[in-house]
Amino acid sequence: MSRLVALRGATTLDADTREQVLARTTEMLGCLLERNGLRAADVVSLLFTATDDVRAEFPAAAVRAAGIADVPMLCARELGIEGGSGIPLCVRVMAHAYTDRPREALRHAYLHGARQLRSDLPE
Repeated sequence: MSRLVALRGATTLDADTREQVLARTTEMLGCLLERNGLRAADVVSLLFTATDDVRAEFPAAAVRAAGIADVPMLCARELGIEGGSGIPLCVRVMAHAYTDRPREALRHAYLHGARQLRSDLPE
């Protein structure tokens, strides 16, 4: 029986360029879908955040470029907390999707320099 779940992902960029935002966001979302056996049709919504130093492109543009235009998406700024993670050029996502997998079988996607955010999670 399918149920609604939330999946997390994050990645970092080498530089704040449109190409990097598009490529790394596409990679992160593709990894998240693949690890969890999901199709675009299973996705309900996507909430992206980016650190203040990401200004070249909206992460949601990568999803639209991949042909997923019918999923509600929102882009926002990550909180700039003093003493926080301190990871520059970071894009994060919370994806809501339907799946039959139990919670313990879900796999989040923390790529590149963002892996340190949740090194406690299995890949």
